[in-house]
Amino acid sequence: MGKTIAEKILSAHAGRSLKAGDFALCKIDFAFGQDGTSSIIIDRLKELGARGLRTKFCMVIDHSSPSPSEGVSRVHKKMRSFAKDYAQTLYDIGCGVCHQVIPESGQILPGGLILGADSHASTYGALGAFSTGVGSTDLAIALATGKNWFKVPGTLKIIVKGRSPKGIFAKDIILHIIDKVRSDGATYKALEFSGPAINRLEMDGRFTICNMAVEMGAKTGFMPQDKKTLAWLKGRLKGRAKINTVEPDADASYESTLEFDVSNLAPQVSRPHNVDNVTSVKELRRVKINQAFLGTCTNGRLDDLRVAAGILKGRKVAPCVKFIIAPSSREVLLAALKEGLADIFVKAGAVIVAPGCGPCVGTHSGIPADGETVISSANRNFKGRMGNPNAFIYLASPATVAASAVKGSIADPRGFL
Repeated sequence: MGKTIAEKILSAHAGRSLKAGDFALCKIDFAFGQDGTSSIIIDRLKELGARGLRTKFCMVIDHSSPSPSEGVSRVHKKMRSFAKDYAQTLYDIGCGVCHQVIPESGQILPGGLILGADSHASTYGALGAFSTGVGSTDLAIALATGKNWFKVPGTLKIIVKGRSPKGIFAKDIILHIIDKVRSDGATYKALEFSGPAINRLEMDGRFTICNMAVEMGAKTGFMPQDKKTLAWLKGRLKGRAKINTVEPDADASYESTLEFDVSNLAPQVSRPHNVDNVTSVKELRRVKINQAFLGTCTNGRLDDLRVAAGILKGRKVAPCVKFIIAPSSREVLLAALKEGLADIFVKAGAVIVAPGCGPCVGTHSGIPADGETVISSANRNFKGRMGNPNAFIYLASPATVAASAVKGSIADPRGFL
């Protein structure tokens, strides 16, 4: 019997053949923490008496960047001291979101086994890595020993057919899939995305879909590693490493195969307060908004900013709307400046904040007031997600977010493109 991608990667890192349901200790290639989780990682490492780290590691200051409070500043200082003492890489304020900065750094390769102290570590599956989020204590154990235990997940094969119509983006596709699979429909499963609609996506869109695999409960998600993947990687590796792709065997065993056709898909929106509470944008056209947010590890990349700028060019943000834009990294921000996208945003009345997670997780830079309605390009709309449990968050593509910011209510972007 052939193997899925998850079975192949975990077998290689365990040093023996594994199949779905097996348990194994596996060698970890790379691990990371962010400023919401790294303080506990550091404490646990000290408790374990670790004098050095056995896994390549970095930390990213992104959730509260720059620091909005004295307490957060103490955490940041602690991270900087640890990075210096242990000679570890630290991406400090302004570098961007971990799930953008780390792939940009060339640390992630197909076939790698990655642990992140952040739930959206599944993002890196867009590059063919088995990447998953764990708690801070589990991550500390991996750093101290170089290994961690895994139960090999079963795999769902997701085939996306058809050609996306005008105004339909990767975010619409993944929201549509989540609507059908539900928030717990892939719990502890690996997802293999394939099909013509997936193959046509650029890398930014593939990152978006793998990022939200966890919103179905998935352990990880994988994209095909094709010419687009290799070109993206080679631009960052500059010949530093050999790239070996990982593909499932033709006779691999899947728990199930799900097929979706996006040929007639309309823009999708996730309603409060659950990600799988999805409907078509036309059902929400009378919902007025107070805030729009474009950014996050889901949709703060350059392609996302380009789409939004195309809608905002020559238009103004509605007077009743606060439009906040957070590029996902410094690299993305610099590219947006070079292309003139930032000029378009500012002239339209939007506010650009430092690259980071702040508004998405409700730590600073855009916490809504009681009763306010937000449309966001983020990955979660749970009650209190943006810092106020009395606000209402709708999730949509960057195009829908930008169109809604202009109109002042949830809008179909197809009329603005």
